[in-house]
Amino acid sequence: MCCIFYYRRNHMYQYNDREFTDVRFDGHDLRYGELIHCTFKNCTFMNTSLDEIDTTHCRFIECDFKGAALNASIHTESAFENCKFSGANLFVTKFISCKMTGSDFSGAQIDGITLCQGDWSYTNLRHAKLGKQDLRGIRFHEADLSESDLTKADLRECDLTRVSLSKAMLKGADLRGAKLDGINLKALDVTGVRMDMEQAVLFLRSYGAKVD
Repeated sequence: MCCIFYYRRNHMYQYNDREFTDVRFDGHDLRYGELIHCTFKNCTFMNTSLDEIDTTHCRFIECDFKGAALNASIHTESAFENCKFSGANLFVTKFISCKMTGSDFSGAQIDGITLCQGDWSYTNLRHAKLGKQDLRGIRFHEADLSESDLTKADLRECDLTRVSLSKAMLKGADLRGAKLDGINLKALDVTGVRMDMEQAVLFLRSYGAKVD
């Protein structure tokens, strides 16, 4: 399990146990805030400044973060369900044990992002740069990681069931213990990839080998 250490920041504002539905926060300056146990349903944060905010146990349901700045924000055990992050800036953002199911990160700036545990099922992470990341134990069930950079990534114990890995770079990645059900193994370049015995057998059988 990855460990994340960070200092406690001084916040300009704090929202606790608040609920917002159909609210437009577009273009607002919401930097340096702390959100605890808040729920946002169908809200828009387009081009909103959310730099260095902290969220803890919050839920964002079908919210739009198009073009939002979330630089250096930290999210702990929060949920972003079916949210849109098109064109958002997530530079050095941290997601710790978050539920991200169905969210779309196409066109988002995610250099330096940290994913620690959590559920990233059904997410669109095409072209994501996740090389050398500690991604152990993350659930990527049916996520789209096509053309992503997973070079030397630690994917041990991940759920990669039916994940799209078309043209993904996996050189030096560690897949030991990961679930690979439903993946077209023949389409993968596994040069330098670390596999356990069960996965190696599965890979050989995909090429028609008979393994006793």
